[in-house]
Amino acid sequence: MKHQLRIHSSRKTRSGFKTLIPTFGHAAGVIAGALLASVGLELFLMPHSIVVGGMTGLSALLALKTEMRLGLFLFLLNLPLLFLYRKNIHWSYGIFTVLGVLVFSLGTLVLHPYPSLIDEPLLAALIGGLSLGIGLGLALRFGGALDIAEKAVNQLQYGRLSPERILLMLNCLILIGAGFHFGFLQALYSVIAYLSAFEAVKLLVQGGIFTQTVRIKSRHCAAIQRELLRYLNRSAVYRLDPEVTGDEEGMGILEIHCHRLERSRLISIVHQCDRESEITFLPRK
Repeated sequence: MKHQLRIHSSRKTRSGFKTLIPTFGHAAGVIAGALLASVGLELFLMPHSIVVGGMTGLSALLALKTEMRLGLFLFLLNLPLLFLYRKNIHWSYGIFTVLGVLVFSLGTLVLHPYPSLIDEPLLAALIGGLSLGIGLGLALRFGGALDIAEKAVNQLQYGRLSPERILLMLNCLILIGAGFHFGFLQALYSVIAYLSAFEAVKLLVQGGIFTQTVRIKSRHCAAIQRELLRYLNRSAVYRLDPEVTGDEEGMGILEIHCHRLERSRLISIVHQCDRESEITFLPRK
């Protein structure tokens, strides 16, 4: 028999404001992710002229070409975009992202004078990519971000091109630019670092055994579905409630997979849309 955790409206009213308050644990997780990403960039990737995708890769490419500090570009490229799309993001996400980008930028500035920990470029690409990816993934899991390229691209409406394709094109252009400026071998190392970082982020975001299936019963499924995609970047599947009674006309069910660390944010988002909703947490199928 599967263990279920149900949250009813009578239990959530008292703790509604608590779920909205940024916790010290989440802030610590974002900071840890930013520091780990800084180590991956400055102590492994940058000394070997290895870049990755997103705003982080673009910042690294600009820093290597202009010989200016990486932290400056991380700050200048990320925060203005965050401010531009501030109306389309959850306020807690904005706070944690500002915190993460600041620590990320400062971390790279502090570590810049130190030499690479590994002289072998291939090994540096693998370890640096993993370190960067784990750092980016940690920040995402604790409610923030260190690279808002994906968030910014998701806000674009550009014909038939999906946000995923636009982001892929951006990353390809960055890697191609690295190849033109630093040579084919460096471009190959950059691709290896990018794939390592991507897989590390994917592992932390999807969570594996750390994810849960969440079932949400509500009369406002469309609004909840939209807000979960907007603020949590997760898609929920809608279906009619087969056990609906006459008094529950219009009731529907949403099913979504979320990481255990996202539970408080998910509850907060759902309750803002419908305080009478019923949330059930199940182990992932």
